[in-house]
Amino acid sequence: MKEITAFPRLRLAQLPTPLHRLPNISAMTGLNVYIKRDDMTGLGLGGNKVRKLEFLLAAALEQGCDVVLTTGGAQSNHAMLTAACCNRLGLSCILVLKKRGVWTRQGNQLLDDLLGAEVRFVDTDDYGQVYAQMEEICQELRQQGHKPCCIPVGGSVGLGALGYALCVEEILAQTAAMHVQLDHMICCAGSGGTMAGIVLGALLYAPQLKVTGIAIEPDDFASIVARLVNEAAALLESPLHIQPQDLHLYDCYGEGYAIPSPEGNAAIRTMARKEGLILDPVYTGKTFAGFLELCEKGYFAPGSNVLFLHSGGAGGLFALGEQVLRGRL
Repeated sequence: MKEITAFPRLRLAQLPTPLHRLPNISAMTGLNVYIKRDDMTGLGLGGNKVRKLEFLLAAALEQGCDVVLTTGGAQSNHAMLTAACCNRLGLSCILVLKKRGVWTRQGNQLLDDLLGAEVRFVDTDDYGQVYAQMEEICQELRQQGHKPCCIPVGGSVGLGALGYALCVEEILAQTAAMHVQLDHMICCAGSGGTMAGIVLGALLYAPQLKVTGIAIEPDDFASIVARLVNEAAALLESPLHIQPQDLHLYDCYGEGYAIPSPEGNAAIRTMARKEGLILDPVYTGKTFAGFLELCEKGYFAPGSNVLFLHSGGAGGLFALGEQVLRGRL
């Protein structure tokens, strides 16, 4: 099997990110709850996507690319962090985003502008149309003598998932130093790549660790994540192969993607008022809400060691704050 270190990787994130216990949430739930602070990766407002971009942008540079295109919703954390990483590397960045939700200059749109990214909106809900538009832009760029690189939504491909397999190694080193063996890890399932990397990392390095993804939008994450795990394992020439039914997923998306939910907003308040930490209404708030619901359902044995991945996303709070606060929090 190939080592992950055999793949080209840039050092963009400030690693390791902190990992510590949440004493008040632990007391509230009867568990030993820890948090992995991947909202503190160091670029932009931080977030999980930097770990993926270390691999994806290394590949782009190896191929001689000088312009990076990626996509997402108007408030995409991945898009914002791609622009930030491109600035660090001296690459041009074009963000081809869905014209949905809050697309005025608030939240991550304000950050995209500050970062100097070129933003182009596509008025559609269909990523097939978005990718077709990205290919048209790439053709124009090639005619102008550029070599573009397209990164899919969320950076969710097998190569990007390797960043979170490495994150599991990082977590195990930190918990070993604390004399803690984790039983569970809770993460967001938003485009699938982060969960896929964590599942792969657990299979490789911590088979006792049960990974549960909280789905924050209505999508077939079992199939998506399984495909990405297998794609990443194939890159490593590993015999690992999983089926969708091997995964643990829990739905907590409310009315849909990027629509603040009462449960997610209550979870944001709980984390803020119990631990002084800030979650967001699109990803981490709903993920933490799903964790709290699982606690109520008896999903975890009393006293279990549970790690919650804080994947970032603060920009979305400043775009959707009025919806969060208006009678819902």
